[in-house]
Amino acid sequence: MIRHKLLREITPLSESDCFTVFSRTKSSFDYPLHYHEEFELNFIKNAKGVKRVIGDHMEDIDELELVLLGPNLQHTWRTHNCTSTNIQEVTIQFHKDLFGESLLSRNQLNMIRSLMEKAQRGILFSQETARQLSARLLNLGKKKGFDSILELMSILNDLSLSKDMVVLSNATFNNREVIKYNSRRIEKVMEYINKNYQKSISLQEVAKLTNMAEAAFSRFFKNRSGLTFVETLTDIRLGHATRMLINSTQSISEIAYQCGFNNISNFNRIFKKKKGCSPKEFRESYASEARVLI
Repeated sequence: MIRHKLLREITPLSESDCFTVFSRTKSSFDYPLHYHEEFELNFIKNAKGVKRVIGDHMEDIDELELVLLGPNLQHTWRTHNCTSTNIQEVTIQFHKDLFGESLLSRNQLNMIRSLMEKAQRGILFSQETARQLSARLLNLGKKKGFDSILELMSILNDLSLSKDMVVLSNATFNNREVIKYNSRRIEKVMEYINKNYQKSISLQEVAKLTNMAEAAFSRFFKNRSGLTFVETLTDIRLGHATRMLINSTQSISEIAYQCGFNNISNFNRIFKKKKGCSPKEFRESYASEARVLI
């Protein structure tokens, strides 16, 4: 990302504190697109119609919203179509090294480690999870000392075990792949795709990289990654395309071809299916958020 186009927020979280909590009632959202070094857990109530922007993902939110963001992931919430004047918001920010690598590498914290990795792209939790944790999130600021950090860790643990979480931003939007596959074969294929996404890549050539037959590789890849090879290749290309739509003035057709889509109609169709809007609409909508800074 070209960070100079964004506001870098200097949060009030001090080096001597583990985390900070802000709880407030408001009638609108007006903070511009920004990023910061800390993790952020954001709970919002009574804000249906607010627009959420996380990385390259844009969406109108529901009555309840619970999102976990990793460090340096650009984000904002905008009033948009929300008419509520009684919006409740709880924002929890904690240091990116609060849970050190040596701690997260322990077996008992496998799920927390996975949660932190997914948060690099932004995680949206289900309405049910938001509802179940709402009282604890609203009361977290009232706890003090060791009890407060225990409660935060308990909340994060419950989040790591929750169902139906959705990862929001594309992995390649920030030019990094944060998912760990625990498979040298998969990592080799992902490295190859990320280096050659602009070109035509066949199932045959990536299967050859792993010394596996195409059918066996397809099953192996889907089991380990959760997506088919074609779905993964498409997502990687879209991540690069959305970044170029935001950060360049190149035409949509130029971006499509540079990102490996050899047919502009196909690019437009896939983009709209994945993002819910056309590439042109995405560029214009994102630009309108960035213009808040001007």
